[in-house]
This record gives sequence, structure tokens and C-alpha cells, in this order.
Amino acid sequence: MNLEILKGNWKQLKGNLKSKFGELTDDELMQVEGDIDSLSGVVQEKYGITKEEAEERIDEFLKEIS
Repeated sequence: MNLEILKGNWKQLKGNLKSKFGELTDDELMQVEGDIDSLSGVVQEKYGITKEEAEERIDEFLKEIS
């Protein structure tokens, strides 16, 4: 997972993340603020999936935008 993409472009990526993961709120995205572990945890909780699956979905998202 390219963490530099996530951290370096967080403000631009928030809109794309909301499109990909529609269940995420603006407040949750503000709290995450580019932290991949926090993002993974929020995605896991919102979608009722495993940590590994959340990480895979985030990886897919990052590959799509790079």
C-alpha cells in the first residue's frame, strides 16, 4: 500500500474516498487524516468486514487513483 499517496494527498483524496466508501462520514475522514490504520479500522467497522478485507479494499482504491 502506498502510504505516501494517502498521506501526501489526503485533502484531495477525501472526496474520492467518500465516493468509493459511501458509508464514511466527513467527521470520520477528518479524524482519520491520512492514517492508514485508522482508515482501515473505520472501513472495517462501517462495512462489517475483516481487517484484511478492509486493507484490500483500500489497496484497490489506491491502485485505481495512482
